[in-house]
Amino acid sequence: MIREKICREYIEEIERLERSIRELEEEIIELRMQLRKKTEEVTSLSIENTSLRHKIEMMERRERQLVELLKKLKIPLVYIDEEQFEDVDVDLSPDSKE
Repeated sequence: MIREKICREYIEEIERLERSIRELEEEIIELRMQLRKKTEEVTSLSIENTSLRHKIEMMERRERQLVELLKKLKIPLVYIDEEQFEDVDVDLSPDSKE
């Protein structure tokens, strides 16, 4: 009787531990999937970042080439550094002389 009860308790504990192991394995699988998704997202963002940097470099190169061409053609050119230029509100409506 006591032996059967102790064995039953051990069996129940083993079953409980097996359920816990299955739950942990499922959680590990879910975490791996999340990690894979995040890794793919990071990779995608990295590729996009590289592409955008390349586009910026190409645009800057074109800008320099255009400025050089305009200088060679001796076309008047006004270059404004937008970072140092202040925003100013300008009223373009006709003045009334009343």
